Amino acid sequence: MSTQEARQTRHTVKLGTTGPEVFPLGLGCMGMSGMYGATNDDESLRTVHAATERGVTLLDTGDFYGMGHNELLVGRAIAGRRERVQLSVKFGALRGPDGSWLGMDLRPAAVKNFATYSLKRLGVDVIDIYRPARLDPNVPIEETIGAMSDLVKAGYVRHIGLSEVGAETLRRAHRVHPIADLQIEYSLASRGPESNIFPTLRELGISATLYGVLSRGLLTGSKPTGAGDFRAHLPRFSGEHREKNEDVVGSLHRFAQERRMSPAQLAIAWVLARQPGFVPVIGMKNVAQLDDALGALNRPLTSEDVAALDSLGAVSGGRYGPEQLRLLDSERR
Repeated sequence: MSTQEARQTRHTVKLGTTGPEVFPLGLGCMGMSGMYGATNDDESLRTVHAATERGVTLLDTGDFYGMGHNELLVGRAIAGRRERVQLSVKFGALRGPDGSWLGMDLRPAAVKNFATYSLKRLGVDVIDIYRPARLDPNVPIEETIGAMSDLVKAGYVRHIGLSEVGAETLRRAHRVHPIADLQIEYSLASRGPESNIFPTLRELGISATLYGVLSRGLLTGSKPTGAGDFRAHLPRFSGEHREKNEDVVGSLHRFAQERRMSPAQLAIAWVLARQPGFVPVIGMKNVAQLDDALGALNRPLTSEDVAALDSLGAVSGGRYGPEQLRLLDSERR
């Protein structure tokens, strides 16, 4: 997709009642720090620069992606173009030197500590949207949001977001400080938020930034590249689930081919049609993937297309393993 074509499609989407105006697709930067196999910093920098040149404004990162590597990378990428981007930053996850996951820490003092280091690594004075990556079961959400509200008042954060929390937590947090958006997984393969979470968002005037739109590459036919690839440990990519999903993915690819779209464009266009006003955040590691994803903005689906895709069949296996799903507030019913 050319820069001129991107500008022709450019309109903005407001994140909730109080949040910023953003381009209708966001750039997820996690995959630039090794979560899905080998990466190349130079290519990552080219991708971020190309995204901003094509009009993309929202960059999503996390302080625990690559144990700080991702924030440092994004900081390099936005140097000299800070005014053209909005930074969405997740925090709170604890990691060991071996890359292991050690839980969450959302105590007020920890919130402010995490923010201090993120500001330094990113090389900025303010974070546009700051969000805990998950709920900390040991800290009331009111205390966490209260500390984040202090950061807003002090000018270090512009807007508060959340990630992977359920409807009741949304309500409790929103009573303390306006929430701009909820980041949550949503795709043809993961439609759980439709039943309770999305109606709650719309009731409260909160938007959503949607990740996992390509189901971590499952819907495009991508496969784990080795043990270091996070996806190798996810149910949908292993065992009998993987074999069953090949049929669904094959049907999706044939559907896309008939419409002269790539599978990624089809998956993104379905989300845009299903949830207008919400913003897909697409993980892209190179310029070719970026241009392919942006092409979805010029290929809207008809209601008949959406209905046909809905009937393709369910993807087999959970989006995370059972142990991880039990820890997600968004999965509680």
